[in-house]
Amino acid sequence: MNLRTYQQQAVESVYEFLRTRDDNPCVVIPTGGGKTPVIATICRDAVNVWGGRVLVLAHVRELLEQATEKLEAIAPDLDVGVYSAGLKRRDTQHPVIVAGVQSIYRRACELDGFDLIIIDEAHMIPPDGDGMYRQFLADARVVNPDVRVIGLTATPYRMKSGMICSPGGILNEVCFEIGVKELINQDYLCPLRTKAGLRTPDTAGLHVRAGEFVAGEAEDLMDADDLVESACDEIIEHSADRKAVLIFSSGVRHGRHICRVLEERYGIECGFVCGETPGKGRDEVLGRFRSGALKYLCNVNVLTTGFDAPHIDCIAMVRPTLSPGLYYQMVGRGFRIDPDKTDCLVLDFGGNVIRHGPVDDIRITEPSAGDGDAPAKECPECRALIHAAYSVCPQCEHEFPEREESMHDAQASTEGILSGQTTRAVQRVQNVFFSVHTKRDAPSGAPRSMRVEYQLGFNQYVSEWICVEHTGYARAKAESWWLGRSNEPAPDNAEEAVELARAGALAETRSITVKHTVGEMYDRIVDWELGPKPGALPEPEYVYDCEVPF
Repeated sequence: MNLRTYQQQAVESVYEFLRTRDDNPCVVIPTGGGKTPVIATICRDAVNVWGGRVLVLAHVRELLEQATEKLEAIAPDLDVGVYSAGLKRRDTQHPVIVAGVQSIYRRACELDGFDLIIIDEAHMIPPDGDGMYRQFLADARVVNPDVRVIGLTATPYRMKSGMICSPGGILNEVCFEIGVKELINQDYLCPLRTKAGLRTPDTAGLHVRAGEFVAGEAEDLMDADDLVESACDEIIEHSADRKAVLIFSSGVRHGRHICRVLEERYGIECGFVCGETPGKGRDEVLGRFRSGALKYLCNVNVLTTGFDAPHIDCIAMVRPTLSPGLYYQMVGRGFRIDPDKTDCLVLDFGGNVIRHGPVDDIRITEPSAGDGDAPAKECPECRALIHAAYSVCPQCEHEFPEREESMHDAQASTEGILSGQTTRAVQRVQNVFFSVHTKRDAPSGAPRSMRVEYQLGFNQYVSEWICVEHTGYARAKAESWWLGRSNEPAPDNAEEAVELARAGALAETRSITVKHTVGEMYDRIVDWELGPKPGALPEPEYVYDCEVPF
């Protein structure tokens, strides 16, 4: 099994974390980025190299089936068992067991001890209380007090409580993370385009419960005849040359309404699945959709995680959500690459892109944080949804007017009033400077980095340090940073990095998003708007200083 570079880096980061710390790590890899090869490698090493025993936990049947199939394909030498009521298997003696948390959360003793517990879709672990994950893990620690937990997820945050890792939580720190934008730039995920609906409902009157719009109110709002018909018209218009269209509705009644309009107005069959759909019927519909026999499929809260159909090239969100995780999971169904797929079109009828940010650059705010400026905007010409920093639409080249600021606005401070509050600002980059950086008071031979200094205005600079000579997670982040900007291989030392950067090997940085936290000395760069990657650098010309005999 050959892992991609970032997958191998994820595995090594987990091992380094387990060796040097006594708490539990989390790995963040986007949907479609390949978490299962990472899981399989850790399982194989734990069993074959260290003689350990591993449990892989998931929360839905589709994930269990996928994990089992891919483990057997990727690591055929592993003896893998399954414990799941839905799959009608209750294996207990295998060195690797894939299990549904609903089936085993009261049966830790039956399964005997594990050395590692790997939790797929780890954002499903509740923040507190006595949920199934917490009950099982508490009992598993009774059987083996030294058991370690590893979490994997694409979305390391919860709707109500923020990030899933905390000092006192089940998972304590992210040990490796790679983003959607980085994997798109490396051609491991599908490019995405977003377009707003002609008619987007006003959600201002909806009530919020537990951090999300009240479901019944949201469905009533979206189920109006004119909104459904308008959305269906646009779905048909924009998906004419698409191969597979996945629709997310706001409820069962709303979903059936969409299917009915598509059939009666356009004569198009649209499949429908929800939590009430019998297992056999759901398997039949999903099988037809995966095979290409069914082009349109509408669902309600079913196909947000664990559903793998790489040929999906159009997502229609006919529902609003306040959850960045749910928004990500809906859009994530289109991330996977496919031989006949050039991009995935995301149609947003719920205002989600404006609310959460572009699909490859989702903004996550802490539960107590305000909304701030909208992280995305809609082009008035082509209705593309793009990052708020763009001054020219990349789809149709529409030029946005310059933002006018009064003298008061220009002087007003955005500083938070309490320590720990944060502000973010998108800043245009005027110039970029590269240099070799050695940490102050570092011992001789210590790894160095490349300092990247962005000039934002007269005597205004912000820097970041690319740790090309480091190892582990720091090196992994440096490689991801470099490969997201260049077609040249990531350099091994700081001098080479600076030389290549000055020679034009990196994409132009057009703007950066700077995060300022009250009480911290330095600002942090959290996002970049990049130009296209440059072509390969020309080979250097060699001049030989020697006499030529005659």
